Amino acid sequence: MSASFSLTPGFHAVVVGGAGDIGAAISNQFCDLGATVTATGVNDADLARSLLKPRSGLALATLDVTNDEAVASFAGQHQRVDALINCAGILARDKEYEIETFMKVLDVNLTGTFRTCMAFRSRLAKMNGSIVNIASMNATLALPRIPAYCASKGGVVMLTKALALAWAEDGIRVNAVAPGYVETAINAAGRTDRAHYQRIADRTAFKRWGQPEDIAGAVAFLCMPASQYATGTVVAVDGGFLAG
Repeated sequence: MSASFSLTPGFHAVVVGGAGDIGAAISNQFCDLGATVTATGVNDADLARSLLKPRSGLALATLDVTNDEAVASFAGQHQRVDALINCAGILARDKEYEIETFMKVLDVNLTGTFRTCMAFRSRLAKMNGSIVNIASMNATLALPRIPAYCASKGGVVMLTKALALAWAEDGIRVNAVAPGYVETAINAAGRTDRAHYQRIADRTAFKRWGQPEDIAGAVAFLCMPASQYATGTVVAVDGGFLAG
């Protein structure tokens, strides 16, 4: 394999929200590429539910991204960080019109992403590292039942661009991946409506929903030397949903 499409020796990735379905696929992808990975869940129960299986090079940890002290302490436990992947996220259909829920979703999805970026900045700078934030198709295409989620992911896109400009002088690249409809636990209830499920599948170019593994490759690529001139960009991985 070309060195441009591989990870540097000793590569370590921190996958915040790695206990989730997409986060687990990303964590496994990095391990498959020879990296060591620290993947987080919000608590022990979150880690216990994870699809992640014990394997060489993988460490699990709890992290509440809404807790400033916890994020700072967690970052301080790492000597080398080549990549920070931010995929901790929540949504609450319909309840996001309640102000407390709205603020909670923003605190996890948007402010939490900013917290971890800030906490790991100095470590990433030492390695000319990369940040990949998980945005969403809903940063572009809004849905009426999740206003906070849409707003938070739109914010993640603009945060990605702002940090890319601000931290280029530190040698840090900051990009985002925007998944489309991916089969995960967060949308399991909605997928029980087969007509709804099929309408979405038919809208994509490939006539199917995405799988968590479909997202992982784009994330890994954005952390490789082959993408060294890419920063401030958002890569859509939506099966062509937004193409037509």
